[in-house]
Amino acid sequence: MKYTEDHEWLRVEGDLVVVGITEHASTQLGDVVFVELPEVGTMVAAGDEIVVIESVKAASDIAAPLDGEIVEINEAIVDEPSKVNEDPMGAAWFFKMKIDDLSALDQFMDEDEYKQLVD
Repeated sequence: MKYTEDHEWLRVEGDLVVVGITEHASTQLGDVVFVELPEVGTMVAAGDEIVVIESVKAASDIAAPLDGEIVEINEAIVDEPSKVNEDPMGAAWFFKMKIDDLSALDQFMDEDEYKQLVD
């Protein structure tokens, strides 16, 4: 897995990149009450704000970590936003995207580097 400075995690599954938020981000947000995800088929550029999360503490936007196409979204977290707090690193992934070049992931932190960031 790779990690962004914005507390997203990225996991490669075949030729797709699965994106979610880290446990640290989930904890900082507090109880998540609403998630809005991008539409499947949306072409995004790195930095585009494409996810809205609302918690009891605040509303936050999540930016696309890479250029690519959204090919799948996790309807389960739209229907039950609390899943983001229950399993942020697993079942509560946000979206899957297809990117042109998986080597673009090399720019992100590995787990040790991310742990140093949050400590």
